[in-house]
Amino acid sequence: MRQRTRAVLGSLTAALMISLIPAVSSAETYWQCVPFARLLSGIQIFGDAHTWWSQAVKRYQTGDVPQMGAVLSFKATSRMKLGHVAVVSRVLTDRVIQITHANWSSFGGARGKVEKDVTVVDVSPDGSWSSVKVWYDPIRDLGSTVYPTNGFIYPDAQAKKMAQANGRFAVAQNTATLVANSAAGHVVNAVQPGASPFDILNKAAETSDNIADLIQKATGGDK
Repeated sequence: MRQRTRAVLGSLTAALMISLIPAVSSAETYWQCVPFARLLSGIQIFGDAHTWWSQAVKRYQTGDVPQMGAVLSFKATSRMKLGHVAVVSRVLTDRVIQITHANWSSFGGARGKVEKDVTVVDVSPDGSWSSVKVWYDPIRDLGSTVYPTNGFIYPDAQAKKMAQANGRFAVAQNTATLVANSAAGHVVNAVQPGASPFDILNKAAETSDNIADLIQKATGGDK
């Protein structure tokens, strides 16, 4: 229980930081995943998303442990030929994170939107984050597709400085940000003026239970 509480409280800090991204809707703004991830993370890699991993190996630290601000690199597939990149906005457990990314879900038939705090579950057998399931807002559930991933690209000191200069936690005013509500819940919403510690703890406990349900559903396990 103490470990679960520590994980949730740790995610609160990350959530409070990333929550500074404004939820602004603009039908005229179209974001691709690459320029958005570069802006938000400060990681200066260019080219299609599927090339980020090979480029990063020579320039940035990489690994299989999720960290807030890191970029999750998706491999190219037959359905996603250019790959995909997304920025980790929260680390909820060692198997569940939330990402902020662009041009994933379709909203009202429109693509190119930014989604904030989208739940991603590691479904790899060894917990290596080599395959994941991603929350898909149009169906309000985890998608059935399992996506292969390379791992995480970690921003260095220069990248963090670049992200701050770009307004990492305050993306440009016209950014089209659509919040994808995840089954894991948005704990930060409980931290409101006048909210009692009891309210916040209740919300945290509820979120932990939802995360457990997500993992069970995604992996097909009994735990």
